[in-house]
Amino acid sequence: IFSIVVFGSIVNECYVNKDSQNPDLLCIFNENESACSYGIAVGIIAFFGCIFFFVVDLYFQQISSVKDRKRVVLLDLGFSGFLSFLWFVAFCFLTNQWQLTTMSKGVSQGADAARAAITFSFFSIIVWVSSA
Repeated sequence: IFSIVVFGSIVNECYVNKDSQNPDLLCIFNENESACSYGIAVGIIAFFGCIFFFVVDLYFQQISSVKDRKRVVLLDLGFSGFLSFLWFVAFCFLTNQWQLTTMSKGVSQGADAARAAITFSFFSIIVWVSSA
């Protein structure tokens, strides 16, 4: 759910117009497109990873080989550790870019979404570390 909040808030409200004459949408995080793209990418990876491992957990009892079960568990552990790292980087990157952002009319409109993305990326670190 946290990944949906992060990439949903970035996609919906973290792209704003700098002024009324320029129709180009800019990322709210210090006008750094990489910050928005990274937050969206990590959120989507986490979302689809959760769906994948949920389905694997549903069919875990049907896996008869002990070696295959071990591989599934180790894959889940590795994926959780990897996403913990990705969320930590996302939190640090988004927070840094938000600190460098100068407030304007467009930025203030999407400020709550930016803060929500930062907050839920921090919560995601805790959730994925506990999952690992």
